[in-house]
Amino acid sequence: MRLSRRNLLATTTAALAATAATPAASAAADRSPTDRPDRAEGHPGSGRTAPAAGRRGLRTGFEQLAADGYAALDGERVGVVTNPTGITRDVRHIVDVMHADDRVDLTAVFGPEHGFRGTAQAGGSEGRHDDPATGLPVYDTYLKSGRPLADVFTASGVDTVVFDIQDVGARFYTYIWTLYDCMEAARLAGKRFVVLDRPNPVSGRAALGPVLHPEFATFVGRQPIAQAHGMTVAELARLFNAEFLPAPVRLETVRMSGWRRSDFHDASGLPWVPPSPNMPTPETALVYAGTCLFEGTNLSEGRGTTRPFELLGAEGIDGRWAAEANGLGLAGVRLREAYFAPTFSKFQGRTVGGVQLHVHDREAFDPVRTGVGLLVSAKRVWSGFAWRPDHWIDKLTGSERVRTMIDAGADTDEVVAGWREELAAFRRTRREHLLYR
Repeated sequence: MRLSRRNLLATTTAALAATAATPAASAAADRSPTDRPDRAEGHPGSGRTAPAAGRRGLRTGFEQLAADGYAALDGERVGVVTNPTGITRDVRHIVDVMHADDRVDLTAVFGPEHGFRGTAQAGGSEGRHDDPATGLPVYDTYLKSGRPLADVFTASGVDTVVFDIQDVGARFYTYIWTLYDCMEAARLAGKRFVVLDRPNPVSGRAALGPVLHPEFATFVGRQPIAQAHGMTVAELARLFNAEFLPAPVRLETVRMSGWRRSDFHDASGLPWVPPSPNMPTPETALVYAGTCLFEGTNLSEGRGTTRPFELLGAEGIDGRWAAEANGLGLAGVRLREAYFAPTFSKFQGRTVGGVQLHVHDREAFDPVRTGVGLLVSAKRVWSGFAWRPDHWIDKLTGSERVRTMIDAGADTDEVVAGWREELAAFRRTRREHLLYR
């Protein structure tokens, strides 16, 4: 797959980092040809160290910004694209913090899917309103893009749009496409765009899985990136600006200090705030890039349980699925026969059988390969298996290939081999935009 190239015009604000903003490309960020996750170690990102941060003095982009007295926002009317994950390590929201600080002229907030304060379920948002806590106008970005979203930025009167949302590392998690859409809209509206970086909670070691084919682009995948991209939001912003936007936005990225690509969420010292209602724990995020594929089937993906995306099942499935899946030798994970009754979504109030994923070696675990293996094994053991009639699975995987190969009887290795070349091409492009080792 050919990806467009042009010179990166985005810059990392020198005032917010103690070292130059040159990205450190790392071989440890890629996967071996055998598709086993690599275990190479990196080193902490540069920048000043906060005494009460994570185990290596991790500071988020916001913490770096605040430590520098918000110099990058001086004299600017600022609007923030954020949600409940935009917090400090003492769990104050950055909007509340900035609103109370005379050094920042915060004039607007922009809410994504689920809303700024997180009151909406999947597929919903909070609409236009004034925030009760701060009195700030809150504008709805959900399902807006291009000129309509640019008009929202223009109407808000801001000079600079700031983005601070926790991602979970999967292409079909919509916040990264909110990032993309807001970058494009800011460009159209003539606004500056600043991304405050946060850790990828499932590490940034590797890009995994199929790459989106452009004809399958939707809000769960706007551009050709891998299903598990292995990047932070600031790195994605650099990639988007250089490779995919029709013309670059005035982009600045405020990088973290103290984060390395091999880190999982627990290394950060940061509190976990569910980025969306069905992403309750870091363990959910760990499996999500693979098990979300079950949204494209008639099986429950565990919504309506306390373990969404870790529990999968349907009526009529028994212990044979767990046995079949364990027989595939999927690295780093064991499958337990499980029964559950979802309180909402598929099979609401009915007891279903299936599996629960138990990841015992997260460095070896490949969520995308595991997701494919579970699809293959479910189809083998359960005669009721079916894809959603709208072929949503194609939007999630980025093409019709996974669905058609599984229908044709392909095994897990054959399906994974089908995306190897396009994944290798994406990894080469990805390397150019990484900020951390």
